Amino acid sequence: MEKREIAGLLERVRRENPLVHNITNVVVTNFTANGLLALGASPVMAYAHEEVAEMAGMAGSLVLNIGTLRPEVVESMLIAGSAANEKGVPVILDPVGAGATAYRTETARRLMEELEICIIRGNAAEIANVAGETWSIRGVDAGNSDGDVIELAESAALKLNTIVALTGKEDVITDGKSTFVVSNGHPILTKVTGTGCLLTSVIGAFTAVEKDFLKAANAALIIYGVAAEVAADKSAMHGPGSFQAEFLNQLYHLDTEEIFKRSSFHKRR
Repeated sequence: MEKREIAGLLERVRRENPLVHNITNVVVTNFTANGLLALGASPVMAYAHEEVAEMAGMAGSLVLNIGTLRPEVVESMLIAGSAANEKGVPVILDPVGAGATAYRTETARRLMEELEICIIRGNAAEIANVAGETWSIRGVDAGNSDGDVIELAESAALKLNTIVALTGKEDVITDGKSTFVVSNGHPILTKVTGTGCLLTSVIGAFTAVEKDFLKAANAALIIYGVAAEVAADKSAMHGPGSFQAEFLNQLYHLDTEEIFKRSSFHKRR
């Protein structure tokens, strides 16, 4: 994948303004909506059983996020996911905190089993626990491990039969056969609640305009990471609050020059 393709996909998102249907958690709803708007996508948050199938069917993509679980929300995810699958709408899963509790792990696995998920995006612990591997987790954050994240991501992609976007110090995007490693981003992202959840929805925006989902996910992570780097530079004298506002600014303003200058990724195989 070339840098011009990455910049081109961002322009397609801005030009096509895809509708991204989010069934996400209550902590991040506002930030997710504002981030998608800044990027150039059109967010909708619809949860009611009575409308989710209709909404998912007309969307460019459906993002399912299990951050704040309730039985009725899980049911909405299953209804929406089934409708999206029937209409050929890509479904992206964020298994927030999978492994922290049995309920979260079981819910993530149920969604993977009952729906056709085109991309799963999570940290190492979340991906490992959904795939039935051992990896420590603390709350909803990945714990410490000496495991090989590339090997984990590739193994999980083959086992779950989906594209894995495993995020951390470096991001790994793989279908189990082809693998990209992305080095963009900034540590201050971990000081703002919802940046991982927004990232999953940004992946949803890119999958809505690019049917090569591996390419879409790779571009989304690079764009997101570059925007974070620029925002961190511009807000360096302040802190997470200023970074959050500047990050939205950079999702809006990011241009081809910064993408070409800062993009850092390679294809492993």
